[in-house]
Amino acid sequence: MSVTSGAAPRRAADGPPERFPGFDVLEQSGHWDAVTSGVVLSRVGMPPDIRFFTPAEQAVATALCDRLLGQPDEDDGTGTRLPLVNLIDARLAEHRTDGWHYHDMPTDAQAWRDTLAALDADAQEQYGTGFATCAHDEQTALIQAVQDLGSDPWHGLPAAHVWSLWTRYACTAFYSHPTAWNEIGFSGPAYPRGYKNIGVDRLEPYEVHDAIPSDDPLRRSR
Repeated sequence: MSVTSGAAPRRAADGPPERFPGFDVLEQSGHWDAVTSGVVLSRVGMPPDIRFFTPAEQAVATALCDRLLGQPDEDDGTGTRLPLVNLIDARLAEHRTDGWHYHDMPTDAQAWRDTLAALDADAQEQYGTGFATCAHDEQTALIQAVQDLGSDPWHGLPAAHVWSLWTRYACTAFYSHPTAWNEIGFSGPAYPRGYKNIGVDRLEPYEVHDAIPSDDPLRRSR
């Protein structure tokens, strides 16, 4: 499907215009090998049960990831809310880390527990309530304070490495999901089909042009 040049992109309810309207990466699943298709399609089914985080940790981690990725608090029926914490939890429960961790940080599993507790402690100190029950702007301020510290310590840990831990796991979970692929126009695994139209702005027949002009401020800001 292609978008007519100059056509206004569709706008999701209470959200920005769709950049790739009509594109659904799952329509390409028949071109993937069986193993790849199984892995990808499993991500759109029921999310894995929480096995690593405690209920209190899950609440903090959910609010944290929602602020980092701009997710709605609840599923609004559009299917845009992704189970980020479930995906992160599955990695930690199954010890599927990046294969390394900073020398001045605990292992990723322990670092997640420690930093979620520290974030909750900051919320209690500053706002008198847990992080998960803080207002959105309060949660944002607490998270931003960690990023702003840079290489300085935060609760005895390098703030920059804490920020890296959170964003690495959150972004990996988000961009492993087909819904996020639709948002960025990614057509999924190329194996075994491959690509035949190589070059700038040369799309495959199943790809969709970006519906937002390149000079649009919305596109530049995303």
